[in-house]
Amino acid sequence: MRRRLIQSTLAVVLVVIAVFGVSLVIVETRTITNTAQERVDTEAVRLASIVDSRLLGDETVDAAVLRDQIQGDRYAEIRIPQKPVIEVGAKPSGDVISATETGEEGETVTVQEPRSSVTREVGRTLLIIGAVALLAVIAAVLLAVRQANRLASPLTDLAETAERLGSGDPRPRHKRYGVPELDRVADVLDSSAERIARMLTAERRLAADASHQLRTPLTALSMRLEEITLTEDLDTVKDEATIALTQVERLTDVVERLLTNSRDPRNGSAVTFDLDEVIQQQLAEWRPAYRSVGRAIVSSGKRHLEAVGTPGAVAQVLAALIENSLMHGGGTVALRTRVTGNQAVIEVTDEGPGIPPDLGARIFERAISGRNSTGIGLAVARDLAEADGGRLEMLQTKPPVIALFLSRTPPPKKAQESGLTVR
Repeated sequence: MRRRLIQSTLAVVLVVIAVFGVSLVIVETRTITNTAQERVDTEAVRLASIVDSRLLGDETVDAAVLRDQIQGDRYAEIRIPQKPVIEVGAKPSGDVISATETGEEGETVTVQEPRSSVTREVGRTLLIIGAVALLAVIAAVLLAVRQANRLASPLTDLAETAERLGSGDPRPRHKRYGVPELDRVADVLDSSAERIARMLTAERRLAADASHQLRTPLTALSMRLEEITLTEDLDTVKDEATIALTQVERLTDVVERLLTNSRDPRNGSAVTFDLDEVIQQQLAEWRPAYRSVGRAIVSSGKRHLEAVGTPGAVAQVLAALIENSLMHGGGTVALRTRVTGNQAVIEVTDEGPGIPPDLGARIFERAISGRNSTGIGLAVARDLAEADGGRLEMLQTKPPVIALFLSRTPPPKKAQESGLTVR
């Protein structure tokens, strides 16, 4: 590209020099020739007037008197009637420029100048024009090299940027070159890099969230299937198969929910649902895990509360909180429901050591964990809650109390306070 730019610029300059240079040479040659002729004509008129004045004053007219009146290498011939021819200067040989003037006393004055003087002057002019043309060519080449570098280097950078994008490095360079067209391309590449980076981040986040959210349900499903393989009681097989199918449906809902949130977290499918059903479902699902470690999980608070949200998403939030208490908490885990204003609140607490003070509200940030866990569960739970218009808050660190706030409809008349129920 650099070579083509230099060659094209040089070609344009040479064409301009050829067109205007030839025209200028022709014009200058004619001007110099006409100027030389005018000089000779003027010299003849001036010399004729001098001869006239001397003849009218009866003064001597000879070569010695007129020698000082001739300039340069010009030659003058004066013919006076009835007198010898007077010659001043050396008569030039070859081609000459000549002018003849007749005086008032009948004398004839002829002035000649060698045409070689005109040729020399034309040669000097051509040399000057040639030097200017050469300087123009050199300046054009330097300008073309600079312009080529200015255009080629940014294009090379942009090609490298595009190659980096293709190789999976979506970092924008934010480099501009002062050329509007190239800067526009750089803007588009940077915007593409940012979009690709966001897409890659969303994909990685989706993979991590899916891995975390599906791990426990898949383990529970595996346990159900193992129980089916170990029993010969058809009723037990039927019950376990029914529960397994329910868990498969929940897994499908989890996957769909994760995909929906990865595309647009605001696309919730909120409905009015009974919180008791979701809570009882979670208690039944987590009961075997808690019993296996000698712990209990209970529920208490206001019954028959209705909330606005996505039942599958709320179930996933509660599952994350219950799993977090199982892994990091201790003692009995309690799910308490209550009402505050126009919101239904589900509090999850346990009898463990609580959350370290240095974590506090950061417990909902990704990769933040009090132990050797992924730190994804609570972050995903917070995202799910916010997608449904709710929120997840840490109300207390010791003992730990995490609350899920959901919008609700006016509670039905049958809603009443119930006591502690062990599950």
